[in-house]
Amino acid sequence: MVSDYRRSAEAHLLGHCRIAWDDCDTQDWDTHFKSIRRANLLQSRAYGEAAARLYGQKLHRGLIYRDNQLAGMVQIQEASIFNRAVQAVILDRGPLWFEGVGSQEDFRAFLVAFNHQFPKRFGRRMRIIPEMRESHSLHEIMSESGFKRKSKGGYQTLWMDLDQSLEDLRSGFKKNWRGALRKGDKAGLRVQWDDRGTFFPLLLKAYNQDKAQKGYDGPSSKLLEALAGTFLRGKNMLIGLAALDGKPVAGILVLCHGSAATYQVGWISPKGREKQAGHVLLWDALRILKERNINDFDLGGVNDGSAHGVKSFKSGMGGDMVEIPGLYV
Repeated sequence: MVSDYRRSAEAHLLGHCRIAWDDCDTQDWDTHFKSIRRANLLQSRAYGEAAARLYGQKLHRGLIYRDNQLAGMVQIQEASIFNRAVQAVILDRGPLWFEGVGSQEDFRAFLVAFNHQFPKRFGRRMRIIPEMRESHSLHEIMSESGFKRKSKGGYQTLWMDLDQSLEDLRSGFKKNWRGALRKGDKAGLRVQWDDRGTFFPLLLKAYNQDKAQKGYDGPSSKLLEALAGTFLRGKNMLIGLAALDGKPVAGILVLCHGSAATYQVGWISPKGREKQAGHVLLWDALRILKERNINDFDLGGVNDGSAHGVKSFKSGMGGDMVEIPGLYV
């Protein structure tokens, strides 16, 4: 049974935090989202719309108020049948907080308000991946709020701060990464960028073949096609191809969202690996993103297990390693 003290604490937090759902037009939402540094891909409007359409979900966006002051924002997906008698509520990598907000106490207050609006009941399933740094106290907060950790480990990613000059960014690469890049610079590679989707069929085919041959996990073709349908409308899907003697040897797909961007998928041929085409493409991506006034670049998920080589490669760029706690239900 919940103690009187616990009820009093929750009532206090609830009085100081509320979530206003679906009460913000698209333009205002995008403006708020763009103001947040390192706003992740999964909380972006374009990603939410693509995923909701693909999986038959409803999308809801909420503005978070603390003491009647706008403090953050959150996007969730809802799947339901039988007039919501059976319902799933999905919150992936949120909420997002504005500058000066986002402490663990703010997050605790958010969870109280969230649970108040979506109380646990028979037929309702909840899934949350908190966008908060991994910590013991965070696990305690989630447990106090009635959530159990589902994943064994956290989710790791690398963020690069693009406010620096290209020279400073390059000097921050590890020595072996700079050496590989110098080799790639001399290899005669031709790099081209496309934001209209012209290269998308070629990249998708090469990526699917590469994934099938090597057996790694990655986004499905259906998800990538759905993302193309939303991100290309604003020219926010960037596809870079590196070619040698007129033949593509490597490619990457980058999604821009707000003032940030995310490395989504890529592929490289044996010849491309020999010529360090992956290094050249990612280096040139920094230039392209800076030209588009992108402040932060998410290099994508890494781990110490099946993707150890990918982690070693990406960490050579000198980004900031961030770990969030993973999935709770």
